[in-house]
Amino acid sequence: MKKNKIKKTKIKIVAKKLHRKKPVAKHSKTPNRKPRYALDPNFEFFSELKSLILKASPAEKDLLIKKISALGRIKLAVISGIFLNTDSASSANAAADLFIVGDDISRDKLRTFLRSLEAEIGREIKFSLMDREEFDYRFGMFDRFIRVLLEGPHEKIINKIGI
Repeated sequence: MKKNKIKKTKIKIVAKKLHRKKPVAKHSKTPNRKPRYALDPNFEFFSELKSLILKASPAEKDLLIKKISALGRIKLAVISGIFLNTDSASSANAAADLFIVGDDISRDKLRTFLRSLEAEIGREIKFSLMDREEFDYRFGMFDRFIRVLLEGPHEKIINKIGI
């Protein structure tokens, strides 16, 4: 019997080594730098590879919920934009990356939380905060900001209002 040869397909990641225009001299005081690589955006599995790398683990989401809950009496927390790891066009068009509705929120804790979150992500976060009364009024009036946020791609990570 002849054995069927199975073709093994290999996924090749097209990476280019980025070269500096001026090489660093060995006697220079600057340390030797490691080579840098970039992924070719025309690679056929580029979007799948990007989503695999950028996908947030459930543990990170649980930690985010815990940190947001510590800010005060949180009624609603919605993540959108950069937190959903969608394409850059939809994340740039998001009304807010983080939207929080709550009462008795500590401004100092909020400021510290946002700074640490921005440092972790490496980008500025579009953020909005409302108290429960203002949210109820704007939601009842079909406010454009609330409507755009809730009709677009989003995820409610805390929802005590029942929206």
